[in-house]
Amino acid sequence: MKIKLSSVYVDDQEKALRFYTEVLGFAKKSDFSNGTYRWLTVTSAEDPAGTELQLALNNNPAAAAYQQAIFQQNQPAANVFTDNLKTEYESIKGRGAQFTMRPTDVQYAWIAMLKDTCGNLVQITQLKGW
Repeated sequence: MKIKLSSVYVDDQEKALRFYTEVLGFAKKSDFSNGTYRWLTVTSAEDPAGTELQLALNNNPAAAAYQQAIFQQNQPAANVFTDNLKTEYESIKGRGAQFTMRPTDVQYAWIAMLKDTCGNLVQITQLKGW
């Protein structure tokens, strides 16, 4: 078995698509609608056949409550990995991202955290010695 899809709730799918593609550099994978429902996913531009991230609209009370609670607790809704956090941080910051945590040494890794403009925090991680 392998993980093929994970989801993150967003308050605006268009804004989320812009952020995840234009700021983080992911590629749009799937985008189709059925009435008011929209299935929207992105994937790594480096691994287009890899794991997809669904940008799911938080249009129900449970999704909105979950999204708000983890944001208020400073918990990331998504965690992405890089081999060079310093370079990614500077690049993403240059594209206008608002970081809530600069690159920080947390013993096993370097991490940084930023807002995705759609109600979430995203953590970027560079593992050490793995």
